[in-house]
Amino acid sequence: METIEIERRIAEQIKALRGERQWPLDELASRSGVSRASLSRIENGEVSPTAKVLCKVCAAFGLTLSRLMVLVEEGFAPLVRRDEQVDWTDPETGYRRLAVSPPAPGLGGEVIEVELKPGTRIAYDRPPRPGLEHHLVMRDGALMLTVDGIRHHLSPGDCLRYRLHGESMFETPAEAGARYFLFMV
Repeated sequence: METIEIERRIAEQIKALRGERQWPLDELASRSGVSRASLSRIENGEVSPTAKVLCKVCAAFGLTLSRLMVLVEEGFAPLVRRDEQVDWTDPETGYRRLAVSPPAPGLGGEVIEVELKPGTRIAYDRPPRPGLEHHLVMRDGALMLTVDGIRHHLSPGDCLRYRLHGESMFETPAEAGARYFLFMV
């Protein structure tokens, strides 16, 4: 699926989720911490949302970003070929996210592959769902991940398991990016 098509579907899905809850834009803005003007531009397809903004919007709806992505896809297939996996890049940070095993109805876990460029810093205010279990497996590069105020330095082969309750921050050093798999249960 092309990036433009994914972004169009994301915009439509956000608008539909807001409509299902009968929330005016002001309500979603209040719940997500994203300005009403930004939400309007996203829903109208005028701008591409960043990962940080999408995560805030998803948290307001009680969804993970992966769950939002599965809502914009068509159907469920047990086998997801590499060329069919949804690949999305944050236009602001270059954060690249590949839905290796997207969430599906009746299944709780999901796997994403993430690539961060050197010198990237991404902070999240809150998790999409408090207590969401993560298993981060480093493949390449270097990553500093701060979870609930504790900073972890990760190298290839390391696995960090955690439940996300509060703020988190992903940072790569200026000289190295990072590639990792994130398993969410």
